[in-house]
Amino acid sequence: MGISETRWGYPIPVGWRFTVVGELLGISDFIPPFANIVGSDILKGANYASGAAGIRAETGKHMGANIEMGLQVANHRVIVSQIVARLGGLPQAQQYLKQCLYYVNIGSNDYINNYYLPRHPIYTTSRNYNPEEYAQVLINQASGYLQDLRESGARKFVLVGIGQIGCTPFSIAKANQGTQGCVEKYNADALIFSLKLRSLVDQLNGINLDSKYIFVNSTAGSIDSSLGFTVLDKACCLPRSSDGMCVPNSMPCLNRNEYVFYDAIHPTSAVNNLTALTSYDSTLAPETTSPMDIKRLAMLSIS
Repeated sequence: MGISETRWGYPIPVGWRFTVVGELLGISDFIPPFANIVGSDILKGANYASGAAGIRAETGKHMGANIEMGLQVANHRVIVSQIVARLGGLPQAQQYLKQCLYYVNIGSNDYINNYYLPRHPIYTTSRNYNPEEYAQVLINQASGYLQDLRESGARKFVLVGIGQIGCTPFSIAKANQGTQGCVEKYNADALIFSLKLRSLVDQLNGINLDSKYIFVNSTAGSIDSSLGFTVLDKACCLPRSSDGMCVPNSMPCLNRNEYVFYDAIHPTSAVNNLTALTSYDSTLAPETTSPMDIKRLAMLSIS
């Protein structure tokens, strides 16, 4: 999760995967991570993302410490208090924050690093909930955190659905034990979550008339050979079997623009650029965003 500053009238999108959106808005600076923000950096936006973290507190903890969504929201409250002090009062801070862009892309780890690890002792979700129930539990919890953000001054939200997590090389290797093809159960579960998230966006837009929420459909359009990608199901680097990350000091592929995945989980910059372009301006792919794209949200004036 991250928020952006307002500069030249345009809020800056956050997240390293969507740097290209910032460039389209005329911004070249990277959004600083929360842990490194000092002084006037608090007015340059903040990146609260944490590797392997999810909506649920326990998600990803088998890989080490991370900062789950609830703590990310708490960290944002710390930044808000500093913004109030720097801008000279709550009214000035509220005026600033309501023009910022809040980019929330979370949930896939709650499946990959939680729900699909039933043998791990700290993960009981797959035994306690069927896919429909689990998606609703996640949506309910995320909705509470979004309300916390709104109470802290947020008014512009970008909520990103889960992509086809069953098509990552990591999922294919783990679930199919080396056989080819996406894990359709994983994709079906992700779709349940994303459909509920889209419904939440519609619901929140109907309730909070002083705010605007948009949904980004991560599965809109096909990432295939027609777009120049020739390697769809293998990592560009040599991935570790334990977590799908690149083996340290290993040599990545030279033709990475032809690969969909850089490691066994994360897309290449070529894919990230494509998804960023269509979510920023969905004119040519209107099914990507609803009810508007990031470009229109960025320019929207919230009174």
